[in-house]
Amino acid sequence: MEQQTPLLEVKNFSVSFKQYGKGLKQNVTQVISNFTLDLYPGEIMAIVGASGSGKSLLAHAILGILPSNAYINGSIKYKGEELTQKDKEQLRGKEISLIPQSVGYLDPLMKTGKQIDSPLKSVKSTVKSIMSRFHMADGVKNKYPFQLSGGMARRVLIGTALTSGAHLIIADEPTPGLHKSMVDETLSTLKELAGNGRGVLMITHDIDLAFIIADKIAVFNKGRSVEVVDAKAFEASPDYVKHPYSKALWHALPQNGFHSIRSKDYGDDIDAIQDAQGGEA
Repeated sequence: MEQQTPLLEVKNFSVSFKQYGKGLKQNVTQVISNFTLDLYPGEIMAIVGASGSGKSLLAHAILGILPSNAYINGSIKYKGEELTQKDKEQLRGKEISLIPQSVGYLDPLMKTGKQIDSPLKSVKSTVKSIMSRFHMADGVKNKYPFQLSGGMARRVLIGTALTSGAHLIIADEPTPGLHKSMVDETLSTLKELAGNGRGVLMITHDIDLAFIIADKIAVFNKGRSVEVVDAKAFEASPDYVKHPYSKALWHALPQNGFHSIRSKDYGDDIDAIQDAQGGEA
């Protein structure tokens, strides 16, 4: 891919939380440490790691929706410009769109058709075409989110990304609860967006999905990006990755035999190996 200005640059980024314990003692917990990645237009990057490793917090940081007790360090740039909190508030839902993990992000007081519809004249997709694409009956557009099944509500969320006109799409675990045909359609949608010059950041613990869709995989462990690798090379062999956690992820896949690995084979990072084999790889 021709080198150009990254759509999204995250450099030496950290997130920590301040909390009060017994006796009003203040504790600081660092969840993301020195995270770095570059995402280019037309590229799909998957952030892969076990559930609970802090992946979703990166999405929330980019969108500026972290809780008030969160403290951040490092740099997040969008189209070469540093993102301030004001920028994040102005861009989210417009130039930066989230397909969230929770269907609770839908507006409970707005009918689903209106949530899918786009105010942008430049967006050609209509509510009718989106609903047809994701196998939603016409009557669904007149229902409120609480009237939808979990899978149907998730389809609505994916539809909103298509009509947002966003240049950067962050898909946070976009496929749980969906039938395989809808999983395939969702991945096809993300590929279509990237093919139209959008940048797609997909957060997942399902590394097989990453192999299907991603150009690159950022392997995430305990709040750190341990390495960024070419997705096809990683799929082919663990020899193309360097970190023991990445190797452990590869070996833990069903098609690779659920093989356990020994520290003497891959170095002394015992914690990383045990996390990969015990987490949702």
